[in-house]
Amino acid sequence: MDEYIATFPKETQKIMEELRVAIKAAAPDAEEKIAYQMPTFSLNGNLVLFAAWKNHIGFYGTSDAIQETLKNELSMYANEKGSLKFPFNKPLPLELIQKIVKLRVAENLKNAGIKSGK
Repeated sequence: MDEYIATFPKETQKIMEELRVAIKAAAPDAEEKIAYQMPTFSLNGNLVLFAAWKNHIGFYGTSDAIQETLKNELSMYANEKGSLKFPFNKPLPLELIQKIVKLRVAENLKNAGIKSGK
């Protein structure tokens, strides 16, 4: 993940590190890896992935259930099914990102038959 982030301009690196910290805070037990050539957080399967593009950070992994649950909050970031766009010219919605990650953790634990302690 460090190598991926290091390939971008400093300002983009700063945004990706901010995103990374928010994800880690919401899923401290998640493993960092590269999947689909993108930084990925995994816990009983992939939780979320992200990638830097020309004008935004792409954020991937929101399920249909999360899309429905948070549809009002996600509407301004919604892109193709299960993906969000966070424009570089606006602050990252860190609370929303953490909410998504926590919901993904709960989904993965449920799918794995593990009860969440939170």
